[in-house]
Amino acid sequence: MAIEKITMPQLGESVTEGTISQWLVSVGTRVNKYDPLAEVMTDKVNAEIPSSFAGVIKEIIAKEGETLPVGAVICTIEVEGEGIETAETKQEEAPKAEAPSAPAQAAMPKKPVGERGRYSPAVLRLAQEHNIDLEQVQGTGMGGRITRKDLLKLIESGNIPTPSQTPTASVQAPVQSVQEAPKAEASVAAAPKQAAAPNVPLQPGDIEIPVTPVRKAIATNMLRSKHEAPHAWTMVEVDVTNLVAYRDSIKDEFKKREGFNLTYFAFFVKAVAQALKEFPQMNSMWAGDKIVQKKDINISIAVATDDALFVPVIKHADEKSIKGIAREIAELAAKVRAGKLRPEDMQGGTFTVNNTGSFGSVQSMGIINYPQAAILQVESIVKRPVVKDGMIAVRDMVNLCLSLDHRVLDGLICGRFLARVKEILEHVTKENTPIY
Repeated sequence: MAIEKITMPQLGESVTEGTISQWLVSVGTRVNKYDPLAEVMTDKVNAEIPSSFAGVIKEIIAKEGETLPVGAVICTIEVEGEGIETAETKQEEAPKAEAPSAPAQAAMPKKPVGERGRYSPAVLRLAQEHNIDLEQVQGTGMGGRITRKDLLKLIESGNIPTPSQTPTASVQAPVQSVQEAPKAEASVAAAPKQAAAPNVPLQPGDIEIPVTPVRKAIATNMLRSKHEAPHAWTMVEVDVTNLVAYRDSIKDEFKKREGFNLTYFAFFVKAVAQALKEFPQMNSMWAGDKIVQKKDINISIAVATDDALFVPVIKHADEKSIKGIAREIAELAAKVRAGKLRPEDMQGGTFTVNNTGSFGSVQSMGIINYPQAAILQVESIVKRPVVKDGMIAVRDMVNLCLSLDHRVLDGLICGRFLARVKEILEHVTKENTPIY
């Protein structure tokens, strides 16, 4: 029998790891190709990992609740088929080939845990940006591998080991006794953990709520965005009186004809997509030594459930009508709430529009959806007295709040972009704003 490995798949462009939430099989279970093996959660999506082979589950390596990097082996499958002799031959020959190298293997733990070839691009980027000496970091990944989470914990605690902080004792470490070395390593590793997990005293009536893998993934991504992207914020007021009147006059007929709602949000997404086409710098991402300006305009929209936040994507939003955008908003929201969102529904986003107004918010500062360069919060539409043509009038007003990555964008281009979005929305009428 040939033994094949199943690895953690990449469930999104910026996804570097996933958490096994539940195994759907056990050792000895016979599976067919494409049968689901496990449920996995990332900061972007919940999905099932399908089997790439037909066979019997031989070994389950990853535990439920364990977070692993993309490409890590999660289980093995015993596969029936061609190449059996070759597989058996390899298994018989392996011990002979490895036997002479046993002394070398025994010496491997003495090498630094983080050899350069084992660092992921995300780890290298974080280490470079924060001047972290990776040789002094204790990895918690498989085989002592340093993960992005390890570095984020260090950054959050402020206890960042730099090359200049390397103590003289580390040079003398080989001279120390074997019994002393573990004590020293334990004290160094414990410091970040204590700082990252404050001791919160419990009082009578307090309730402890376990942090789910989804909530951990969201927290990690938000922390990364705030640590890596220097956030700036700006806001404009928009008079959407004409938009409200137009939408309200056609919403009932639209619902009867199409079977889904024509929301205000669809008009906002369409306006943003049009403005992004005119200001392509806003449709960019930070990539370390360069800025990538994306060709496709794919709008990420935030959809919340009771305990999580998902960000599905409307692909090529600039090419869609308001009706087409309204349909996608309805379909994606339904998928999120039914737990049927697919990995491909979450991929490719270039700019995020968040409908915070649905909760009654009138002003907020969003955290950028990393690695995008900006996020726009569409606040609640409220009636306010404003001065128009020298007189006070009651108008439907909305605030548009933009958070931006100041490494990529400056105030001038963001101001012009918001002014264009405002102009489009304030000139929505039946004559110049086709729905279809």
